[in-house]
Amino acid sequence: MPGNALATHVGHPGAMTAENPPDRLVALGRAIARPPVVAGVERTSPMAGLERRTVGFVDVLAQSIGAVAPAAGTATVPALIAVQTGSGVLIAVALAWLLAICVGATLNQFALRLAAPGSLYTFTTKGLGSGAGFAAGSGLLVGYGFIAMFGVVGAGYFLQSFLGVLTGPWAAAPWVTAALLVGVGAVCFGVLRRGIRLSARVTLVIEFASLLVILTLLAIVLSRLSPAQLAAPLTAAPPAFGGVIAGTAVALTAFVGFESAASLGREAARPFLSVPRTIRWTVLGVGAVYLLSSYTQLAGAGAFGIGFDGGQAVARLASDTDVAAIGTVLDLGLAASFTACAIASLTALSRAVFTLGREGVLPRAVGRVEPLRKTPYRALALVVPVTVAVPLALHLAGWSPWQSLEFLIVVSAAGYLLAYVLATAALPAFLRRIGEASRRTDLVACVAAVGLTAVLVTYLAVSTASEPVAVAVVGGLAVLAALAYVYLRLARSRALARAGMFDHTTSSDLLGGS
Repeated sequence: MPGNALATHVGHPGAMTAENPPDRLVALGRAIARPPVVAGVERTSPMAGLERRTVGFVDVLAQSIGAVAPAAGTATVPALIAVQTGSGVLIAVALAWLLAICVGATLNQFALRLAAPGSLYTFTTKGLGSGAGFAAGSGLLVGYGFIAMFGVVGAGYFLQSFLGVLTGPWAAAPWVTAALLVGVGAVCFGVLRRGIRLSARVTLVIEFASLLVILTLLAIVLSRLSPAQLAAPLTAAPPAFGGVIAGTAVALTAFVGFESAASLGREAARPFLSVPRTIRWTVLGVGAVYLLSSYTQLAGAGAFGIGFDGGQAVARLASDTDVAAIGTVLDLGLAASFTACAIASLTALSRAVFTLGREGVLPRAVGRVEPLRKTPYRALALVVPVTVAVPLALHLAGWSPWQSLEFLIVVSAAGYLLAYVLATAALPAFLRRIGEASRRTDLVACVAAVGLTAVLVTYLAVSTASEPVAVAVVGGLAVLAALAYVYLRLARSRALARAGMFDHTTSSDLLGGS
């Protein structure tokens, strides 16, 4: 361009200079300085008070792993499955794993779209309405609550076993059991009161350390077996069909809690990435560990003539393979794993209670957050004492720890399975409502819902004979939930109208927002 033309261009009234910026930059500056009000975007989130977008992926992963407690599951669940299906443990675990994968894929469709501390309760409400949502929420409270009690009892049981090796018979005294139950509850409350990042990291370290001890033992056991002994679990006579279904129902209880990462939807740094990824990886990883553990315990039990009674198969394998020291360490590791399970379950339970308090379904006091640590301390103050009181009552009634574990897992599993059934059934309606339905997701959700319903019915039918008290408690809790819903419909209908709250975009998330 000739020099005079360039000069003319630069000097043109419309040319871009520091004193005369283009209109688009002026508009951008005006939008940043005085952002326009966007219709439908609120200044605060219904979940305000909890930390927001601060918890990293590792901590989110720790939540689900801790709730599942794979170390504790590998040591106890194969024994519970074997009672129902005998040599069909591997088949039951494999079928439960496949069903859990379908459930995880279904729940991830919600987790990709909603950041909801109420997790399955909120998901179901958004798909099927407040009635089904309340049923799912009730099941979730029972599931999280009784699995937290399961964790407290298991921690006390294995701690007592560990102390018995170190100190002798006095560790078996009833007062020691009671003191350990209260002590585990106090540890859980102290860790949870300090905040989600501390509780998640404590949970993750404990779980991985415990799992490492168990995997080391399993590797030693496998190395001591002959080829014929290794092949025995794979060549055993097939179990009866009814036994397989019952065993699958029990095996699925080992996976419950894998979705609890969804309860950190508000607190997770990247919830729509980290929560679905956590759910997927937890199901896949835990299923592989359970299959390996079940196979090893079956092979080892056959080789050494060990029974599964009382859940001591892993400890017996340690002593029979001349690594009793690992068995002693294993008691401590399992106690830690059960404690981690209780912490993670109480984390999810407290957030579900917090959500119900914010909506007004429960008293609003439990929807408050401690300003300094941003933890739902009122909800924790409610659920932790109950979590300790029930195991204490069972102990004072003369129940052994193993009896308590069997009772608590039945009640917990019934609550979890009900919540899973309703949440998976809610997905097609939810996706249609937002205009994102697809045949593939509908099919997976249908398979998950039908399979879970069959498992739930079978599980309750089987448990009626083996754990009649637990089934009666489940029935009683269902009646209480129904009465509570009728009361809410009649006296607090506005609370039900607010059901389904989740963390959503606020004005501070927008350009120029405050």
